[in-house]
Parts: sequence; C-alpha cells; structure tokens
Amino acid sequence: MIKTGIEALSFYTPHRYLKLATLAERQGIDPEKFSRGIGQDKIALPGHDEDIVTMAAEAARPLIDRYGADGIDTVLFATETGIDQSKAAGIYVHQLLGLSPNCRNVELKQACYSATPALQLACSYVARRPDRKVLVIASDVARYDRDSSGEATQGAGAVAMLISAEPKVLEIGAISGLFCEDIMDFWRPNHRRTPLFDGKYSTLRYLNALVEAWRDYQANGGKAYEDFSRFCYHLPFSRMGEKAHRHLAKSAKAPLDMDQALAGMEYNRVVGNAYTASIYLALTSTLENSAEDLAGKSIGLFSYGSGATGEFFDATVVPGYRDHLFTDRHKALLKDRVAVEYDDYVSLWDAPAAQDGAELTLPDEAQGRYRLASINDNKRIYIDKNA
Repeated sequence: MIKTGIEALSFYTPHRYLKLATLAERQGIDPEKFSRGIGQDKIALPGHDEDIVTMAAEAARPLIDRYGADGIDTVLFATETGIDQSKAAGIYVHQLLGLSPNCRNVELKQACYSATPALQLACSYVARRPDRKVLVIASDVARYDRDSSGEATQGAGAVAMLISAEPKVLEIGAISGLFCEDIMDFWRPNHRRTPLFDGKYSTLRYLNALVEAWRDYQANGGKAYEDFSRFCYHLPFSRMGEKAHRHLAKSAKAPLDMDQALAGMEYNRVVGNAYTASIYLALTSTLENSAEDLAGKSIGLFSYGSGATGEFFDATVVPGYRDHLFTDRHKALLKDRVAVEYDDYVSLWDAPAAQDGAELTLPDEAQGRYRLASINDNKRIYIDKNA
C-alpha cells in the first residue's frame, strides 16, 4: 500500500487579538471564568481587509515557497464561513498563490468537520496518483453575537496542508471511525451573520459522537487506545479537549494521562476557535510543542462538526518530521501580535457590509502579504502586496 499523508503544514492567524481578561473586565466577571473555565486566554481578530481567503493564502504561502507548486493539481478548501454561495473560496487562493491552471478546485462544508474529509479525499487521490499533490486548506472566522455565551469562543485562523505520497510529517492511517446524526446543536441560516447554538447540548453531542466514532474505529480494526502517544481533538475552546480526552479514556477503560492532549491546546488557547482549522491547529501545536521526539509515534485525532458528523482516525509521525515544521515562524507570528482594547474589538467586530452593487473600499490594515482591497459591483478584489 502506498503511504500517503502530510508532507508539510502551516498556519496563520491575524496580528490582533483581544485578551479575554479585557472581555471579562467589561462584563464584570472573574477572568478565571475564561482562563480556567473554558481554557482560553485570547481570541484572534481579523481586520476588515482580512477574511478566509487572505488567511488561507498566508497559511499556504510558506508551503509553496519551501516545496514549490509542482504536482499540485487539486485545491480543497474547507470552511463554514464561506464568502460566496457559488464560487469556491479556493479559486481566489489559487490565483493569489500562482498555481497551475490545470487544477481542480472545490469548497467543502460541514460545520467544523470538513477539513477532515478533505484530508481523506486528498490521501485517496494521491494514492491513485502518487506523482500528484493536493493542497488542503481549512480557514474560518468564528464570530458570535456580542454579550452572548459564545462571545469568548471566537477566533480566526487557517491551516494549510500539502498532501502527498511522500509524507514527511505524518502518515495518515487507512482506518477511520465515523458517526453522523441529524441534530440542531449549532447552525447558521443564510440570512444570519452569526450562528445559533445550544452550547450545553452541543457539548453532550460532541462527547457522544466521540465515543460512537471511537467504537466504529475499533470495530473497523483500528489501533488500541494504549498504542497512541498523543491525542488531538476539535477545540471550540481548549477545555473541550480536556473533557473529550477524559471521556475517551473512560470509554476505553484506560488510565487518564492529560499530558497526551495538553500540547495540542497551546496554540488554540491563544488563537481561539478556528472552526475547520481547529483540530489541525491542535495537530500543529502537538508536533511543535511536545518536548518528546514523536518520530514513529501514533496520534489519535477526533474531528467534529455540529449538525453533526464525527470521525476518529490515526496518524503516524514520520522520522525527521521536525525538519519540515515551521515552528520558528509560528512562534514569531504569535509573539508579534498586538492586543487591542475593548472599543477597538467592537470596531473590528462591526465589519462594514457591502451594499448590493456598490463599491466598498477597505482600509489597509492586514500585516500579511495578502488583503481584501475592495468589493466592487459585488466582486471581491484581492491583492498581493508583493506583486
């Protein structure tokens, strides 16, 4: 069997953030409700000229610069904050990155889950065409109504993964455990800018989907719990990962070792919820923040998307993986960000809305290479500052 998996992965998050201690002060509550209660310290805030396209291009750029674009003939873009009901966001990214015109390009949606089927589809394709590569991108902006229970679980970010038959970071296992049910725990109708949700119910269904997907994984011949060195979970907030790991250990009748999951929460804790990118930000965090050399070790991953779909699968860390990470770049990206005051946060949250057919010129705020310059006659105009 041809080995397939992740040749390299990179993430991006905007340069501004809100300290949740600032939000707690504004709401007149104890900051520990956020720092300890949900395990979050900061939430990333995109500027008005940043969106899922600009973040996706920023995340993917280091992969193209280091490994080149040769062989990439497919772009799979996963998001639940799409910018168009017809045109895939990946089409814009394809142009910004200068990829070959001989390329398929599609957008996938199923709440926070869709980057995982994108990854699985990519692995299946490169197994059939080992001379080709697939660019998988997960990019989202998590935005909730102000003064709602979800406000502290906002965030923004993108993760890009280069999938090939020569994985240098992770080999993706062939076995998955799946679970799907029709529920209303979180959803966003077309007419709404922010989602509707039932937080407590969603947490319960998340944990149920985890157990059901784990059981299906085991029934399909998956690895035993004790075979895993690390676990990564979808993280709408970091404390959810702790709940999930505790729940899985109990279901597997295994001793609880929270250290198996904690490294994966470090980046999410200071970025916030990135929806489809969340579990892969956790994966990046695990690889870059684990002191132990994970070469040859197995990582268990649980991906969840409300509505709901869950999948448990495994990955094996490839020897020499650290040579293909972007650890220094990621650490610098997080370190160089700027905290904003509450009023600035409100201004960023109230993003200007384009009027049908009118021109909207956006302020030049993005610190990265790419930005949304304007929306003119309902057309989004992106620019490469280096062009």
